[in-house]
Amino acid sequence: MADHEKGRSPRRRALRIAVCAMVAVAVIGAGVAGYAYWKFNGNIKSVDIDASLGTARPPAATDGSFNLLVLGSDSRAGGNGALAGGDTADTARSDTAMVVHVNQDHSGAQVVSIPRDTLVARPACTDKAGKTVPAVQRAMFNSAYETGGAACAVKTAEQLTGLRMNHYVEIDFSGFAHVIDSIGGVTVTTTVAIHDKDSGLDLAAGTHHLDGTQALAFVRTRHGVGNGSDLGRIELQKQMMKSVLQQVAGIGLFSNPVKLWSVGDTLTSSITTDSDLASVNSLVGLAQSLRGIGPEQLAMVTLPVVTAPSDPNRVVSQQPQAGQLWAALKTDQAVPQAVLAVQPGNPATSPSGAATRPPGGSSGTAPAASPSSSPSGLPGTRPSGSPSGSAAAAARG
Repeated sequence: MADHEKGRSPRRRALRIAVCAMVAVAVIGAGVAGYAYWKFNGNIKSVDIDASLGTARPPAATDGSFNLLVLGSDSRAGGNGALAGGDTADTARSDTAMVVHVNQDHSGAQVVSIPRDTLVARPACTDKAGKTVPAVQRAMFNSAYETGGAACAVKTAEQLTGLRMNHYVEIDFSGFAHVIDSIGGVTVTTTVAIHDKDSGLDLAAGTHHLDGTQALAFVRTRHGVGNGSDLGRIELQKQMMKSVLQQVAGIGLFSNPVKLWSVGDTLTSSITTDSDLASVNSLVGLAQSLRGIGPEQLAMVTLPVVTAPSDPNRVVSQQPQAGQLWAALKTDQAVPQAVLAVQPGNPATSPSGAATRPPGGSSGTAPAASPSSSPSGLPGTRPSGSPSGSAAAAARG
């Protein structure tokens, strides 16, 4: 054997070593990838929305467009209690609700935030014990999740919008904070100081890089900025969503295996999805279909609302703008100008530093958003035809 090896040139031995090393790396890499796939799949929690709701739903679009209902749960269970404070009982509502419409060629998306105190007709739902809870004509939108979980929230959203929710994604307080930490934090800019003892946020005017706990406080802040309305808080959430997209685009996930592992593990551990999305393959497929959508390809708006005649602390859909908005999404058109004209300003960046109340009631009419925060019509779609907002909004901040 020694003589045989002596006969080999140094170049041939080096080539053999290199080939063996490459094979070893490939085998190890495949093993790690296989383990990651197995682990990440095991992390994901899911709900079978289709089985719960059956066929009595709006038809799915056939042009390639699709809709996601994204909910932020205000559960105080587990690690959420320490982060959010407040009641730690085994109940939860949807603290944040967004309908995300992805257009037919997946070149842009419209994100519609639904104020949590919006009064809607909630359909009959099944609670955790399997008991049918009768429909009601006037219930806060965020109570649907508390009544019948994800399925009831989806059913209520579909009834409100007339749109089929193809997918569902939910994240709670703790999950959101962990995801922000995993991507290295996010950068936000405010033109006013924000001091909110309820959320724990304390920021001077300027640009700040926030960790997960601070980012959570930012999206939960109401009382420390503007007039304390939930419409103002929704504007902060939109700002945060764009900051997250910018941060993800800037950290080079796919060129950094360690970071990719960390973010993948954290994200899959932090979300609950519909059963069709509950696999690495499905989530990667969704990410691939959205890869061309960045902050500039998003039209982010709030459902137009007015103060509810029956309760100054609640809101109802503003017509005809709300109906025009849902019709535009259904036909894959841009957000109507009539909807853009009644958007509230961001209390953290608008010149006045004040969030607007919903139009109607004693609060007056909400002015249009400031130029720095106004959403635009969505690129890649056909053009269309031409708060919750009270300072004394419901608790469960």
